[in-house]
Amino acid sequence: MASWLAGFAGLQVGDEDGLGLRLPPAKAAAVLVAVHWQDGEWRILLTRRTPHLRSHAGQISFPGGRIEPEDASARVAALREAEEEVGLPPALVRVVAELPDYDTVTGYRITPVLALLQGSFLPQPSPQEVAEVFSLPLALALDESAYERHPYVRDGVAGHFYALRYGDYFIWGATAAMLRRLARHHAANS
Repeated sequence: MASWLAGFAGLQVGDEDGLGLRLPPAKAAAVLVAVHWQDGEWRILLTRRTPHLRSHAGQISFPGGRIEPEDASARVAALREAEEEVGLPPALVRVVAELPDYDTVTGYRITPVLALLQGSFLPQPSPQEVAEVFSLPLALALDESAYERHPYVRDGVAGHFYALRYGDYFIWGATAAMLRRLARHHAANS
């Protein structure tokens, strides 16, 4: 598994992420794409945000958030945010690579930090930010045919976004786009 993850360090991205509208990124952010072994399969750690949040309420996301001035790097920010949001101790995380940035239509430039969890932990979701912590099977995330394409219009500009369904979870937007990048890279290098 570690050699497979290491291959993502050279991930290239194209213009197929679905954004018809590209805004200049105003805010730097980082997310932790944490791969771990659970129930006999590789899985990716995700959260469902609390419904009372001002932005992205109830959405599925990776643990992460803004890169603060005191954060030395995106890697540091992703680890800090994961610890704050789900109680993941940084000592259990082995960072594999920082993947290419993902620019959102809402003005964020997100650096996905790919990592392998080394050991198990009991998630302790922050009640202010996280309603639920769950894991998505990696096999589903890497199945390009599982992604649905949905049209949208924002500020008069048409585009599309990708979505991935897992049980009752509807994973869409930036999270689905970053997962789809992983799937496309895996397919191209398998």
